[in-house]
Amino acid sequence: MSAPASIIARARTDAQDRLVEADEPLAGFHLRAGGELPGPLVTPALIELVRKTRVYGLRMARVIHAQDESEQITAWVEVEPAGKGVSIAIADWQTEAIRAPSKADASRDRLALVRQIAGLSARLGPSQELLAVDCDSDDLSELASKMQAGIGEAWTSFITPGGGKSHKPLHKPMHWRLLDGATVDIPGSARSWTVSLVPLGKPQPGSDGFELYLSPQQPLPGAAPSKSGEGDRTSGIGRDIAPVLRQPVSRIIANAETIRTQLAGPLADEYSNYAADIATAGEHLLALIDDLTTLDLVEDDQFVTAPDMIDLGDVARRAVGILGVRAGERGIVLDAPKSADSVPAIGEFRRVLQILLNLVGNAIRHSPEGGQVWIRTETDGESAQITVADQGEGLDDSQQEKVFNKFERLGRSGDGGSGLGLYISRRLAEAMDGTLTVESAKGHGARFTLQLPSFAERRKQPR
Repeated sequence: MSAPASIIARARTDAQDRLVEADEPLAGFHLRAGGELPGPLVTPALIELVRKTRVYGLRMARVIHAQDESEQITAWVEVEPAGKGVSIAIADWQTEAIRAPSKADASRDRLALVRQIAGLSARLGPSQELLAVDCDSDDLSELASKMQAGIGEAWTSFITPGGGKSHKPLHKPMHWRLLDGATVDIPGSARSWTVSLVPLGKPQPGSDGFELYLSPQQPLPGAAPSKSGEGDRTSGIGRDIAPVLRQPVSRIIANAETIRTQLAGPLADEYSNYAADIATAGEHLLALIDDLTTLDLVEDDQFVTAPDMIDLGDVARRAVGILGVRAGERGIVLDAPKSADSVPAIGEFRRVLQILLNLVGNAIRHSPEGGQVWIRTETDGESAQITVADQGEGLDDSQQEKVFNKFERLGRSGDGGSGLGLYISRRLAEAMDGTLTVESAKGHGARFTLQLPSFAERRKQPR
């Protein structure tokens, strides 16, 4: 492997995918993540890359993401066969400390969670009088109707305190700090509810009114997960649970790989296969954790992207390089834009790459073995676009209407998908002032098109 100036560390693995040599910072990260040197790899993204390079004898390169107890890392990794193992070259190693949340962060996260799960929200005036009401829970519809009919009255006129207290409405509002966090009973609902009051206005909190949220303390009896789309509420806790789950799941995968490769000693084939199934399931769980984390991110009102000038042709070629081995395993040809195809656009590189990895990955999954996936770029002056087309079964009109819905898997089962990829991809596209659309016909494949602002057109606009 040639040595570009950007290479900062090298490493080597043996025929059992054991890390036998490593420079810093990889060596330190490997040890902090629970590995030994020499010893089995413990970073899932690196395990996959090294294994595929060794098995298929192909040089591979991609961005990997990993995390230990203290920091998250992103790195560009190049891997190529070397003897019975592989050699690893690392560039662009970036770290970000996992900091303990501050009180402000905790308060913001709590409020974001409350907004996600609230069954009823209202805008109140400075005297806690009702100005507007919105309801998302069936068992609060009666209360919402009464509140909407009583606009201008104190919201406490419609609520009874819970916890065994008097069941008479609080006609006169108390100080908002006494009500914030209180438990209340709602006529017509079998559940208890928690009050959250968010004061508006400075320097006197509440001088501009309040936001009111009623959050359930128990799930609705017999409620099933919703299958609808954009308007659904989500748990809002992906970013909270991800750091807790990612490391133990990574350890499970690493241990399963150790068993699968029989590093601890000979093993019957059926047990080795069980270990491979465990590792695969763990990788799917990690992908779901990442999806839930990204879902929380894109649904946050404060979410923004970092737009820059990018080349859609270059991003497409990188996506094809990353997914080339997966396509090769099924005999699928990825027809990427040629090196001369350059389409400047405005977008955030890593978010555009994330969208394309999802689109191309889906195309590989749904195309027949031995098929072909086309990736094409074009520009019309005002916008730049990239299209991913496959030879799969295609989508009828009703499926096209639902394909971007949250948790929508169109009846698929057993493919490890979360049903979040296209929903997240469209939200990311919209956050970059773009669009993500689909054209398809049953039996004739599908064409997904990402459209972004053209860099050439943006440059013409006055600053």
